[in-house]
Amino acid sequence: MTGRSSRRRKFIALAVALPLALSAAGLGSIGAASAETQATAADLPWMNTALTPQERSALLLKALTLDQKLQQLSGARPEILPDLPECYGGRHVTGIAELGIPTLRITNGPVGVGQNDCVDPALFGDPNAPSGTPYVHTSSAKATALPSGTTVAASFDPENAAAFGGVIADEMNNLALHVFEAPGLNMARLPVLGRNFEYFGEDPYLTGTMGVAEIEAVQDKGIIAMAKHYAANEQETNRKTIQETVDERTLHEMYLLPFEMAVKDGDVASLMCAYNYVNGVSSCENDYLLNDVLRDQWGFEGYVQSDFFATKSTADTLRNGMDHMMPVPQQWEPQLLKAALESGEINISHIDTALDRRYVQMFKYGIFDRPLVQTPIDYAAGGESARKIGVDGGVLLQNNGALPIKSTVDDVLVIGKASQVYAQQAVAGGAIAGKPAGSDGRGSSVVVPTYEIAPVEGIENVLANLGNTSANVRLALVDDANETATVDGEEVAFAEVLEEAKDAEAVVMMAGTISTEGADRATFTDSSGKNLVEVGNNLDWYVDNLAAVATVDGPNKAKNSNTVAMIKAVMGAAPAMNDKTTLVLKDNAGVEMDPALVGEQGPAILEAWFPGQEDGHIVADLLLGVENPSGKSPVTFPYAGKGFLDHATDRQFPGEMVNNQQTVEYTEKLNVGYRWYDANESGECEQAADGSNPCVAFPFGHGLSYTDFEISKLKVTSKVSDGTKPIKVQFFVENTGDAAGAEVPQIYVSMPESAGEPPKRLVGFDKVELEPGEKKRIEITIDPSASNHPLSYWDADADTWVTPEGKFDILVGDSSGSTTLSDSVTVRTPAGHKR
Repeated sequence: MTGRSSRRRKFIALAVALPLALSAAGLGSIGAASAETQATAADLPWMNTALTPQERSALLLKALTLDQKLQQLSGARPEILPDLPECYGGRHVTGIAELGIPTLRITNGPVGVGQNDCVDPALFGDPNAPSGTPYVHTSSAKATALPSGTTVAASFDPENAAAFGGVIADEMNNLALHVFEAPGLNMARLPVLGRNFEYFGEDPYLTGTMGVAEIEAVQDKGIIAMAKHYAANEQETNRKTIQETVDERTLHEMYLLPFEMAVKDGDVASLMCAYNYVNGVSSCENDYLLNDVLRDQWGFEGYVQSDFFATKSTADTLRNGMDHMMPVPQQWEPQLLKAALESGEINISHIDTALDRRYVQMFKYGIFDRPLVQTPIDYAAGGESARKIGVDGGVLLQNNGALPIKSTVDDVLVIGKASQVYAQQAVAGGAIAGKPAGSDGRGSSVVVPTYEIAPVEGIENVLANLGNTSANVRLALVDDANETATVDGEEVAFAEVLEEAKDAEAVVMMAGTISTEGADRATFTDSSGKNLVEVGNNLDWYVDNLAAVATVDGPNKAKNSNTVAMIKAVMGAAPAMNDKTTLVLKDNAGVEMDPALVGEQGPAILEAWFPGQEDGHIVADLLLGVENPSGKSPVTFPYAGKGFLDHATDRQFPGEMVNNQQTVEYTEKLNVGYRWYDANESGECEQAADGSNPCVAFPFGHGLSYTDFEISKLKVTSKVSDGTKPIKVQFFVENTGDAAGAEVPQIYVSMPESAGEPPKRLVGFDKVELEPGEKKRIEITIDPSASNHPLSYWDADADTWVTPEGKFDILVGDSSGSTTLSDSVTVRTPAGHKR
């Protein structure tokens, strides 16, 4: 059964079971009321844990004065936390001790416990403290800097997403935090989106699947998860004022779908409304998104928080479905709300509803019932988990025999750019060459770790663990002009680096596309971000300030590292360089590929995304074959000049001025990511007979291994359907190679032509681990009633999902570009199945 009744059962069960579980874990006495709570239960009846969260919230609301209610609606101005005097913060709602209301503490994300309401209290009142200190500062409490969201998505394994969420929840409990502003469920519509690394790629079903797994893991440990940024928040350029125009069908099928899955499958406790406008209305006062869709269509029972400083009004935000304003009252200052009450723009029920939605979740997850006490983090355990998560998301894009590197290797030359982070240090969002992780304090993804493993250190450590302590691992850093360099700090000419590469036993080049919150990887005529000059979807583009708009000649000038030219020069240093050379990519999302690097003449290519603090170990484990790569790319890698951004109009990015507002229109509609290439929107990407696409270097879902697999004997039942019954897809996966490994068979559906959908969509996948010679029978069910609507399209006129009549092709393969098995199901619903 689906809908509110099933969620209600889960809701009540969790409210009862969670306090006991957290108590057993040593995170506070929740299951049995503490002595203090027992002593005040008669005066504070909402502290009775035998009551349901709804009953407790109703009792609390009756006890609050109007002034108390208004104070509780918003975040507090930065202060020393009354409950935790060791913390100066601005990410909380101050509690009311006499009513048993705890201070609600919120941390950013989504790649670890980010800026977390606890910076050095000595900074409070310091006139020399940087602007924004209580929100983002390098003295923020330390935590595990995990691999990126893209890495998690690349694992194609919900268990990996759950492990990711588990680390975060554990460390949040250690730091006495309550709300995790994540997962990010926005789409990689633009390969240059500055926050792509926080998200799960270009497919809505994959995004929703990984998001649900993370949400469940976080909330199982008593933490409120907050899916963000709702909705259509797919660019950083002018994000606070940009108007996103998206037709209703595209909105539901692509951009709302992951959030729908989070609500229906993950029972997410909260959502964050975004900065941008959607179809003319601010996201945080958008009645259609917050009420019609979120609550009426999906049955959402949690609360909606604003992104920081995202709100535009007083009455419309509260009246149209936003419940909590962060980080300070702004338009919800008490005097403004009282004026709105007096004028009749809002009434007290709006305020009570907003508070009730949040209090119910706080009671449900035990936040009222555990003490606000910080405990030590197990950093070693966090690092171990981070390493495994990163390894599972590594993608072997290409291998011409250079990998794995033998454990007995004598001489390894690591090459990178002196101006770039990739070969020098651990890479995370916002990383800056020469500065430790988290040192800039910018961006929601910034995590301050206790340590980080650089690439050379990681290779040396892993080799030592394999018994090789004599290998000479050197680091060459090349200047932007490809003229000079250093080798282990000694200045040399670039030509000498090429000579060393020629003689080295193994060569490992490292490059990537670093980014962070606040800006996209693109160059504009000026800092207004309105007139686009070029996009930085390549390995050459970079800027010094990642969080600011890049310009041609003005502030934050865009630069060229000439990385691609360096890679080509290394590959040409001697014949057969491809036999011993690897290019390790550390990307925000997919990057355009120079054709010279792809194919038999190119290097082995290992995509590691942003590995986080365990960077060096993660990459070395994969390079040296300690771990067998099993990731699949959650984004498309186009050939240079052949990608979506090469054909996008200004209206698609960065937007055009319409009625004095910069406006972006998603004119590509449903053709996002691999669907754009499949649909041949540019007229240059017609698919070949073997399934390859001339515009695509590496397709969505692609990833190799150090072993080989075969997918065979597809069987689909039933062959005829009424559009409501589950469809069973069965096949075999066999490891035909010599090493243990994991394959990810993927199921795509091609809908009847009458539906007007892109050529195919992902509807299922499974990660299958196999020993050499092992063969497994796999069964994946396509459920038409599932929250991802695998056989349906959104009918905007009918305001519902519709399953069309006709032939549905079921395609199975190891990537979107290699669906080698196919069968079909005929759906007979003469009037179309609506639900």
